[in-house]
Amino acid sequence: MTKQQKADEIAVILEELYPEIPVPLDHKDPYTLLVAVLLSAQCTDVRVNQVTPSLWELADTPQEMMHHPVEDIRQIIRPCGLSPRKSAAIKELSRIITEEHGGVVPQDWDALEALPGVGHKTASVVMSQAFGVPAFPVDTHIHRLAYRWGLTTGKNVEKTEKDLKRLFPREKWNDLHLQIIFFGREYCPARGHRMKDCPICSVYGRKSLLNKEK
Repeated sequence: MTKQQKADEIAVILEELYPEIPVPLDHKDPYTLLVAVLLSAQCTDVRVNQVTPSLWELADTPQEMMHHPVEDIRQIIRPCGLSPRKSAAIKELSRIITEEHGGVVPQDWDALEALPGVGHKTASVVMSQAFGVPAFPVDTHIHRLAYRWGLTTGKNVEKTEKDLKRLFPREKWNDLHLQIIFFGREYCPARGHRMKDCPICSVYGRKSLLNKEK
C-alpha cells in the first residue's frame, strides 16, 4: 500500500467516526479564539475552557484587555501554566490589534505570526477555525499520530505539516486537523496505547512500532 492510499483510507475512517466536528476551545469571535489558543500551549483544552469565562468577564475585546494590568490577567490564567509569559503576550497583542489593526484580529498569516505569543501553529488554528482558510495546524499530538501511521518521517512538526498537506486534499485540511485531534484523545493516547487495539494503528501503523508490542 502506498502512503497516499493509506492517507485516503485513514481519511475515510476519520470522516465516519467524526462527521461533525466541534471546535474544542470555547470562543465567540476571532479574538477570543486567538487568546484561547494562546492559553492552550502546554495546557489542556478542558482547563482553558474552565479559565476563559473569568477572563472574558475581565475583558473580551482587545480594546478592553489592553488597559488591564498584566498581573490581573496573570491571576486569572495562572491555572493554564506559563502565566507570566502568556499574560504579557495577551496584553501586548491586544494593544497591537487595537492600535495597528483597528481592533480586529488580522486575517493575514504574517500579521498574525508577528503578534506576541503567536507562532505558526496558533496562527494556523485561527486562520482555519475563525476565518475558514485552509490550514493544517500540527501540534505534538498530530505529529505523534502522523508518525505512528507512517504518513511522515517524524523529524519535526514543520516536516509533518508539509507531508500531511501533500497527502490530503486542501479542502479537507481544516476538518482533518480536528478529526485527528479527537481520534487521538479517544483511541490513540500518548501513554498506555496498544496499537493492536486501535482502529487505525492496528491496520495502518508502522510495523516497527507494532512489532514492539509483540
